[in-house]
Amino acid sequence: MKRDANLSRLTIIAAAALGALVAGAALAQGGHGELVVNAPEGEVSEAEGLAAWERVHAVVSHARCVNCHVGEDNVPIWSGPSYGETRPHGMNINAGVSRIGIEYLPCSTCHATATTPNLDAHAAPHAGHPWMLAPVEFQWNGRTGPEICRQLRDPARNGERDGAALVEHVVHDAEAHAFITWAFVPGGGREAPPGTMQDHLDDMVIWTAAGMPCPDE
Repeated sequence: MKRDANLSRLTIIAAAALGALVAGAALAQGGHGELVVNAPEGEVSEAEGLAAWERVHAVVSHARCVNCHVGEDNVPIWSGPSYGETRPHGMNINAGVSRIGIEYLPCSTCHATATTPNLDAHAAPHAGHPWMLAPVEFQWNGRTGPEICRQLRDPARNGERDGAALVEHVVHDAEAHAFITWAFVPGGGREAPPGTMQDHLDDMVIWTAAGMPCPDE
């Protein structure tokens, strides 16, 4: 991908997203407010891109993300400070090949689709998108930072997205109050990943504008 082309697309996305968000799309869940796609001016260096990736990785490798970005066993994970130790989701949950649990017990049995804040410590969390595991191609659990980085920039494994489309994906999920938005304000005493939703979007813009560089193993 050429950086100038990517920057041009990001500028277009910034104008469109900013117009839509300023027109009234406040992210009610968790009070994120308006997100802005801050397209960088000029070329972004590889060093800047790698630094941004380290911050992106701190988010995508956090329990709020990797717990549902699991492999072919289709078993979501419980992890994070409140759990004490990493273990499979309680109640023997298996989301099946469908990744929504239709073969056994649908995720929607407990995980409602709602945009209200998650306030109850012991209630199943909800988001503005029907609950499900990420596609198996998006497995992050158990993978290193460089492995996840190469996966995210590979169109064959990221939903056929280039860098600008990855940024669009983040903006779209935020507008829908979906899982990315929930992760930063999970409620119920759950630990959130570092930074804010806006910080994560800014880092994704920098990383993609730099050509999506990945660290060595």
